[in-house]
Amino acid sequence: MRKLQVDILGLSTSPHTNGAYALILYELQGKRKLPIIIGGFEAQAIALKLENIKPPRPFTHDLFKNIADAIDLHINEIIIDELHHETFYAKVVCEMNGEVHEIDARPSDAIALAVRFNAPLFVTEEIMNEAGIKEEPKEEHVDAVVGESAKDAPQRVISSPDTLIQELQRSLNDAITNENYEEAAKLRDEISRLKSRG
Repeated sequence: MRKLQVDILGLSTSPHTNGAYALILYELQGKRKLPIIIGGFEAQAIALKLENIKPPRPFTHDLFKNIADAIDLHINEIIIDELHHETFYAKVVCEMNGEVHEIDARPSDAIALAVRFNAPLFVTEEIMNEAGIKEEPKEEHVDAVVGESAKDAPQRVISSPDTLIQELQRSLNDAITNENYEEAAKLRDEISRLKSRG
């Protein structure tokens, strides 16, 4: 399993997500981004630490950090290593008394801990290949309307699955360019579904 180191690019929200956020990770030695949809509480926990805002009382992830410090538990790294049915899975690799443990976690919780422990973040190459989004250079004449996915464009005739994938890829590139990562994640998932059928 090859691991790619990533970092947090940012968090974005949309009025259509019912309080969910897109957490955007980017690979340090590449050009791909990985959007992961997370809940509002976890987004707040990550954002507070990134902005160095200390709440008056410790939140759950802060409490865990305080306990870990008290018992000399270290988090070595976070690995996002599985993707099933559009759900990401992560492992928290921690060490205590020289013994290393891998603990299953939601990526949002794992990343909230990583920012508190200054632990590196990794994504497997397989997941980045499957769900990562690469920003491609703009074509001179782009057929897709910005922010519009192929399923919302009845005026275009889709003649084959390959044509549909190309159309969705154009829309995906536009969504990335406009930093609409929620739409980009949906388009990425639709492209993956179509490719898996082929």
